[in-house]
Amino acid sequence: MPTKLTFKPVTAKTIGDFEALFGARGGPNWCWCMAWRATSAELKDAKSPARKQQMLDRINDGVPVGLLAYDRGTPVAWVSVAPKETFQKGLGGLKDIDKVWSLTCLWIAGDHRKQGLSAQLIEAAAKHARKHKGTVLEAYPVDPDSPSYRHMGFVPAFKRAGFVAHGMEGTRRHVMHLALDPK
Repeated sequence: MPTKLTFKPVTAKTIGDFEALFGARGGPNWCWCMAWRATSAELKDAKSPARKQQMLDRINDGVPVGLLAYDRGTPVAWVSVAPKETFQKGLGGLKDIDKVWSLTCLWIAGDHRKQGLSAQLIEAAAKHARKHKGTVLEAYPVDPDSPSYRHMGFVPAFKRAGFVAHGMEGTRRHVMHLALDPK
């Protein structure tokens, strides 16, 4: 039975948990989940300390960036989910981005992997986007044998969650949509 995770949005209140998760040994502290967010000016200094500060500035400014997943109060995973307009061009998918949310990254701490937790991350992302009046959740997963973009998740997990194929962006990334019917 997989661990039942709880979720909190990354905000100024949870920023310490975000830093702890990303900064821990094995954490994604090379990117700080800025790959799809960085502006042209920010890309001029794309090293880890600058990327971290760029992300922390967004969080402190109240920009939605994603959710932290907790196992008994300890942050163990992350899902990048935010309004599509908070990302830079290059994701592909829908051009009319009003009320479209994008899921661009899933990351799970090593000791919590291989437990099927990505399904919980995807479900929490959809619930969060729906709560904030999103009408479509767009994701960009790859096939399980892809040599790159693996942080964006795998197509089978998104299919199981009800996402529908909506084309390709480049040669590896699938564009998939989940309609977010209000509940």
